[in-house]
Amino acid sequence: MNIIIFGSQYGTAKQYAEELGRRTDTEVRSYKEKTDINVCDTIVYIGALYAGGVLGMKETLVRLTHLRGKRIIIATVGLADPTDPQNIESIRRSMCSQLPPEVFATAHIYHLRGGIDYSRLGIKHKTMMRMLYRQVQKIPEEERTAEVRAMIETYDKKVNFVDFNSLDGIMSDLRQGI
Repeated sequence: MNIIIFGSQYGTAKQYAEELGRRTDTEVRSYKEKTDINVCDTIVYIGALYAGGVLGMKETLVRLTHLRGKRIIIATVGLADPTDPQNIESIRRSMCSQLPPEVFATAHIYHLRGGIDYSRLGIKHKTMMRMLYRQVQKIPEEERTAEVRAMIETYDKKVNFVDFNSLDGIMSDLRQGI
């Protein structure tokens, strides 16, 4: 049995999960549903990069009681360019602190690009983003990471970088496990 679980704050991780589910005819659930993942052979977790981590990933994958025979695929969804080496390093460092070492070591990890619509943000998130934006504007141009540049470029805008073709690597990975 295979399952796709997602953690989405504003919808782009959910979009990717639903499209992957449609393409693979696999059940898709939110991490909030507390699914028993121990009965699954393949677990795909698609999570939004949010507040310094991957939304819902820790809560979901910590419930694994054994890894033997399990295939774990994790895809992060964020605003910054997922092909930038600095960005990938930062994401993976954060993932290491959220996952048991044996899960991180065996997981197949992908990075997808999402989007943001500031008009949909709640007051708490708008305030948090405004404060962060003011902070990162002070960083000298030559010291800005891809993540910081993306945040500055998209601040207070609606942008959508969702690209379902970026699911091809995950699709290929899933076919190898069949």
